[in-house]
Amino acid sequence: MLTRKQLELLDFINKRVQRDGIPPSFDEMKEALDLRSKSGIHRLITALEERGFIRRLAHRARALEIVKLPDAIDTHGFTPRMINGDLSAPPNQTMAVGVSAVELPVMGQIAAGVPIEALQHEHHRVAVPGTMLSGKSNHYALEVKGDSMIDAGINDGDVVVIRETQTADSGDIVVALVEGHEATLKRFRRHGSSIALEAANPAFETRLYRDDQVKVQGRLVGLIRTY
Repeated sequence: MLTRKQLELLDFINKRVQRDGIPPSFDEMKEALDLRSKSGIHRLITALEERGFIRRLAHRARALEIVKLPDAIDTHGFTPRMINGDLSAPPNQTMAVGVSAVELPVMGQIAAGVPIEALQHEHHRVAVPGTMLSGKSNHYALEVKGDSMIDAGINDGDVVVIRETQTADSGDIVVALVEGHEATLKRFRRHGSSIALEAANPAFETRLYRDDQVKVQGRLVGLIRTY
């Protein structure tokens, strides 16, 4: 069984290899996992190698090869870490045996479709498993409005868990603030000085913006769905 950080690193390496054909640098890994030093990355890579998930290749730059992937990683793209839960869960509710809950503010709705006006104020709170949170950054939740991200497993009415950050790698699903007043949930792509916000639904077009028109407000780390 892999730890959360080991799984995050393996997933990050896999996505970058699929996208670029080569693994990310150690500096990129350190930034992606919000670690303070590259020594932590070395330890994670050693652990993944010992468990047979990656192989180091001699005499090659960025010499890492993915050997296998656990079921928790979707090799075709993003799969949210999802729980089924009660959105009105009381404080400190236990979500599962041995998994403690953390309360996050739900900051309103986020458009998975045409951007809607950004909401800044807490509406209520939701309990999520502490294991869903990553790094030391602040986290918050948003209710999804629309179905433009449905092919990424994100449905209308889902609650997404967001880690606050102002940076993103191409391919990340982010909360993007467009022209300072509209927020949307989309896949982030950088094309030179332009930013593409991609839907995960062929019925929606990709929108292109100047770099100064888009600000990343957070990155998707989890999802909560009720039935």
